[in-house]
Amino acid sequence: MQFNSFDFMFFFPVVLAVYFIIPRRGRKLWLLAASYYFYMSWNAVYALLIGASTLITFFCGILVERFSGGEDAGRKKKLALAACITLNLAILAVFKYGNFAIESLEAVLRLLHVSVSGNRLNLLLPVGISFYTFQALGYSIDVYRGEIKAEKNLIRYALFVSFFPQLVAGPIERSKNLLSQMEGIESLSLWNAKRVTSGAILMVWGFFLKMVIADRIALLVNRVFDHYPMYGRTELIIAVVAFTIQIYCDFNSYSTIATGAARILGFELMENFNTPFFAKGIRDHWNRWHISLSTWFRDYLYIPLGGNRRGKKRKMLNLMIVFLVSGLWHGASWHYVIWGGIHGFFQVTGELLQPFRRRLVEKLHIRTDVFSFELLQILVTDAMIVFSFVFFRSDTVTDALHYLKRIILRPTPWAWFDGSLYGLGLDRTEVNILLFSLLLLLLADLIRYRKKITIDVWLMRQNLWFEWAVVIVLIWMIFVFGKYGQGFDPQQFIYFQF
Repeated sequence: MQFNSFDFMFFFPVVLAVYFIIPRRGRKLWLLAASYYFYMSWNAVYALLIGASTLITFFCGILVERFSGGEDAGRKKKLALAACITLNLAILAVFKYGNFAIESLEAVLRLLHVSVSGNRLNLLLPVGISFYTFQALGYSIDVYRGEIKAEKNLIRYALFVSFFPQLVAGPIERSKNLLSQMEGIESLSLWNAKRVTSGAILMVWGFFLKMVIADRIALLVNRVFDHYPMYGRTELIIAVVAFTIQIYCDFNSYSTIATGAARILGFELMENFNTPFFAKGIRDHWNRWHISLSTWFRDYLYIPLGGNRRGKKRKMLNLMIVFLVSGLWHGASWHYVIWGGIHGFFQVTGELLQPFRRRLVEKLHIRTDVFSFELLQILVTDAMIVFSFVFFRSDTVTDALHYLKRIILRPTPWAWFDGSLYGLGLDRTEVNILLFSLLLLLLADLIRYRKKITIDVWLMRQNLWFEWAVVIVLIWMIFVFGKYGQGFDPQQFIYFQF
């Protein structure tokens, strides 16, 4: 069930209505049933996998806590955690990376002139498996570290793993945040006008990002990337910039809708995006982009590897490992791994060149406390991000390299003037709608960047007439300019595949 579907338009109000009127003791069970129904709407069999992950990590937490005292406690705890991590990653590996591993092995064997069968695993990738697996593993590690107590209520823990607003595309919640909120669900005061209004505004904004911007710009992106040998530098650069906007709006829209829906239900999810394209460096970008994943890798991979505590060389190696794994997390293909490696390379070279940049700034007497320097940092960072997305969006590494080759060797400056840009999936009217929508997005992100408040908070601080006017305009644009009908593929959110 997708957020931008008629099914969800019926599902969410029904869930809310029942949730608000049933006895307090029934809230957990009702939300759990709703969450599993939401997940099973894609494929009922998927529930077996999320159920298995839930049971494994639930009993692991109890075992780890039970082994906290007595002889060999440390060894038993490590064994229990290792078994939990191994089982969960084994499930993830089979369903997400099984065919990738077979294909990679076959490629190596062909190089050695060994004949291969070409057989593949006939498995569908369960929606959101990477998200809920990481969320459940994070809980197990937190219990192992003694940061939280093991949850003894299976229903409450199962709800934490499967909570439907953020189940299939994040944010990847932490047990210290979401699970602790669920412990007080019986005493939660449900009707809070300010909280409900805030959640509703976020949901409307999320639908606007998805249906008016992301799904519209996807038509241009798909046209060019699917037929990139037909185009030159101008069209190809426009397409990869457009994809950068598309994936930001698509993924940010899911997180925003999830946050809004959870807030209406009485839960606060962590922020997943914070104006990433105003970042002044790659490290700053990853502090603002997919925050729940980047902090997960920091806390559960980078720091356990040694972080920056074992010298500069080890820090560089740890950064590369984390970003290569991050690329693989995003997809079972080498072009995702290379995309992660590019970001790791950017981080490592940024660290190594930092002293050189400082000396250059001092020698050239460049002022760093002015807008022009900040703007330069933002533009350079965004150019690096856009470049990396060529590998992320392309179907293969070969396609990505050919795409970049055409950008370098096939200049098409006339495309700016001959009207051919209006033949890239969007006509003049569609482009104008897109440009106006992007202006609204820019204003919202500027408010977030400068005033440090989200759009719902900013709107609720305005006069009531202005708040309602903005919300009504957004709703009107969703229904009038949202992408439906011919030429539109009602595809799932991009990050569902991860």
